[in-house]
Amino acid sequence: MTSTDLTGVTVLTPSVVIVGGGPAGLSAARELAPRVEGDVLVLDRESTAGGIPRHSDHPGYGIRDMWRFMSGPAYARRLVREAEAAGATIRTEATVTNWAGDLTIEATTPQGRIRVEARAVVLATGARERPRPARLIPGDRAHGVYTTGHLQNLVHLRHGRVGRRAVIVGAELVSWSAALTLREAGCRTVLMTTEYPRADSYALFSVPGRILFRTRVATRTRVTRVIGRPELEAVEIENVDTGVRRVVACDTLVLTGGWIPDHELARAAGITLDPGTNGPLVDGAMRTERPGVFAAGNLLHPVDTADIAAIDGAHVARSVVAWLDGVTPPAEQVRLLADAPFRWVSPEVFRPGDPAPARDRLLLWSDRYIPFPRIVLRQGGRVVARRRVWWPAAPGRVFRVPAGILAAIDPDDGPVHIGVDS
Repeated sequence: MTSTDLTGVTVLTPSVVIVGGGPAGLSAARELAPRVEGDVLVLDRESTAGGIPRHSDHPGYGIRDMWRFMSGPAYARRLVREAEAAGATIRTEATVTNWAGDLTIEATTPQGRIRVEARAVVLATGARERPRPARLIPGDRAHGVYTTGHLQNLVHLRHGRVGRRAVIVGAELVSWSAALTLREAGCRTVLMTTEYPRADSYALFSVPGRILFRTRVATRTRVTRVIGRPELEAVEIENVDTGVRRVVACDTLVLTGGWIPDHELARAAGITLDPGTNGPLVDGAMRTERPGVFAAGNLLHPVDTADIAAIDGAHVARSVVAWLDGVTPPAEQVRLLADAPFRWVSPEVFRPGDPAPARDRLLLWSDRYIPFPRIVLRQGGRVVARRRVWWPAAPGRVFRVPAGILAAIDPDDGPVHIGVDS
């Protein structure tokens, strides 16, 4: 339903409003639209919905949610088509600016201001890479420094030009995505740098990547200076163990990883943020602490792959339907806390009686490579569960643990710490 208030603001009253038109938001819309009474509205600030994949013109998308191997733009278009075919409404160029109530948000559009009064809100605003100022990289203010998102927007959407020799900061999945984009633009990646003792990405990507791009990955290194004005000429690289520095000639520098959730709307609502993820604190049903407000995707776990974000969207839809049907969450809850070497765990709250998290997995981020870690749960000063997993925990990518390990938790015994056997 649409109306106009006395100040000329257009008022919309959908059953559900989803903020963010990336994989998580569009998948949630696709699942919700046929299952709820009333409208499902997606608001996206970009001119075209689809999120980061629409900038990534290379294959590797849709594997775990659609069981297909497709390019980023094709994946984004399919998500949009499926959401609209299911009955969802997508409004682009709609920037959410504030809250006007517990489940009411305000936004600006080219047609004017709107106020959306919903019965449930899903935050699916995603994450972004840290730019150079946030990384505190000193040196000259040179042209030719990009984040992956900026680079892919320039090359794939605006068909712009970059330089001929690039250095990439980072060696994770998104770093190889940046290398693919550079290759398409005719720019060779001469070096990747990572402060970790080994490449962050899966060997499935990093080994062929080194061969295909003729790229060396310099581990235990960091960029300490940008050289060149007005155009980038080189970067200074430091070995973090020895302090030895050298200069690498390049005219393009791409800053990958270092993800920050787009959490401004959650903060404006006063929703508690987890200090590890910097995203909203949620339980396994992706409920935030504000009743009727949910969160999904890389806003919660910066950053996982697009298909996992999409699976999150399908998972949160079930929780939203339950909320609209009047189902209340279990009262008991237990806080989950990550111990070193883990930086964060998602979800951060366990409620006995809730369904399992998406894909029946806890997500963690490790700051250390561990080949086959034995996961340990400690509660009330004692070990309550141990489980060996047969895949590595590695920096630069999400580590997954079967959520069944939480069955050992005592709801009355306080917070649970998740770590590894030393």
